[in-house]
Amino acid sequence: MQIRVYYEDTDAGGVVYYANYLKYFERGRTEFFRERGLEVASYAAAGVLFVVAHAEIDYRLAARYNDLLDMETEVVDFSRASLTFSHVIRLHDTEKVAAEGWVRLVCVDERFKPIRLPEEIIKIVTKIC
Repeated sequence: MQIRVYYEDTDAGGVVYYANYLKYFERGRTEFFRERGLEVASYAAAGVLFVVAHAEIDYRLAARYNDLLDMETEVVDFSRASLTFSHVIRLHDTEKVAAEGWVRLVCVDERFKPIRLPEEIIKIVTKIC
C-alpha cells in the first residue's frame, strides 16, 4: 500500500508526527481485510469489533512532507481471539525503513468481552501463518 505524506501529517519540524504511524498502520489493516473481500465495518455492524490490545513502533528515519511511502502489512500470528499484524513502512522505491511495528488486535463483542475470531478470518490467516 502506498501513502503520500501530506502537510497535515507532519509536525512543526516537517516530519511525520510520530502518532500518525498508528493511523497508517490502521489503514494498512483495513486494506489487508478489504483486499481479501472482508469489510471491517460489516463486522462492527454485526457486533464484532477489533480493538488494539498492544502496539509497538520503532522509528528508523524521518519521513517528510510529500514523501511517498510503501507499507507492507501482514498477519504474523493469531490465536482464537486475536490477530498480530506486522507493519513496515519504507521510503518509496528504497529499502530505507522509516518505521516498523506490530499491533495485536483482540476480537470482542459490543460489551468488549473477547470472542472467537470469525470463521472467514480464521480461514484467511490459517493460509498465511
